[in-house]
Amino acid sequence: MTIIVHHLENSRSQRILWLLEELELLYVVRRYSRDPKTMLAPPELRRVHPLGKSPVIEDEGMVVGESGAIVEYLTAKAGGRLGAPADKCNCLRYRQFLHYAEGSLMPPLLALLVVRRLGLLGLPARKPLLKMFARHLDYCDNELSGRPFFAGDELTGADIMMSFPLEAARSRAGFGPGHRHLWNWMARIRERPAYARALAAGGPYAYA
Repeated sequence: MTIIVHHLENSRSQRILWLLEELELLYVVRRYSRDPKTMLAPPELRRVHPLGKSPVIEDEGMVVGESGAIVEYLTAKAGGRLGAPADKCNCLRYRQFLHYAEGSLMPPLLALLVVRRLGLLGLPARKPLLKMFARHLDYCDNELSGRPFFAGDELTGADIMMSFPLEAARSRAGFGPGHRHLWNWMARIRERPAYARALAAGGPYAYA
C-alpha cells in the first residue's frame, strides 16, 4: 500500500520525504500551501488530522502525526533500517537526538520566529534567545566532533529529525561555518541522492 504524505511547504514534513526516499518506501505527496499573510497551515489539513498540522501520513488505514512518531513508524515498517543502532551507546544517542530535535532544539527557534515577527517589540528578547540557542549549536557541534552522524558512523532517523531545526537555524539563529562539525554534517546529508529526490518531490523549500 502506498503511503500518503500530507506535506506543508517549508515545514518539518520535508524531512519525512527525505526519510521515505532513504528507505525506498512507496509514497505519494499531497501538497499544502501556507496562508501568505499568517504563514499558517490551510484549514484543509484539519480534515486529515484535528490539529491541522504537518507532517501527517496515512498508511494501512492509520493516520500518524508528529515527526518523531512518524520516523519510528517508518523505520519499523522498513525492518529497522535507519532506526536505533544495535550498539548500546549509539542506541542511546539515537533516542536522545530523536527527541532532542523537537523537545529542546525547536522551542527557541520558534520563539525567535515569533520575536522576528514582532519587529521592534521583539528586539529585547532576541539577544537572550540567540545566546540560548548558541549553547545548543555548541553542544551539537561538540557531539559531532568525534563521529560523522548523530548516532554513530551511519545515517539514522536521528539525523533526519535533526535536519529541519538545524536547516532553519541557518536563516534565523546564527548557524554558520563557525560550527565546523555541524556544517560538515549538513554538507554530508545534502550530498545524499535521497535528499535531492526528496527536494524534488516536496517542491520549493526555503531552507535548502
